[in-house]
Amino acid sequence: MIVLDASALLALRRGHRNLALMVDQAAASPVPHFVVPALSLLQAETDDAGTGRYALSLPALHVEDLGQVAALTVGELVREGHGSPDTCHAIECSTPSLTRPDGAFILTDREDDYPPGIIAISIDHPGLS
Repeated sequence: MIVLDASALLALRRGHRNLALMVDQAAASPVPHFVVPALSLLQAETDDAGTGRYALSLPALHVEDLGQVAALTVGELVREGHGSPDTCHAIECSTPSLTRPDGAFILTDREDDYPPGIIAISIDHPGLS
């Protein structure tokens, strides 16, 4: 599973070739490959009107709600200085859990926003092309 943060959503909307190709290929799969944290969707829409609707129109993307437990976890991460709410929700979505025992990595255009130990990969990483 792959988490797309707000910066990746913005790049996708703006036509990032590799991301668009990955999302198109995933649309043919019966298993959702891409998770979009709700707070990342909110931030992307805040930064560029229409990005949220665009993301919701893509069948390969699954929006991860901010449930009760996730809200507490995100709040703790923000309070501990691990980043903004959208960044911390991406971290929470990538962390191994009962529903995602293997965890996930984050595709981003802002690798430096993530603390050590979080697997955040640049959307321009050569291995993604």
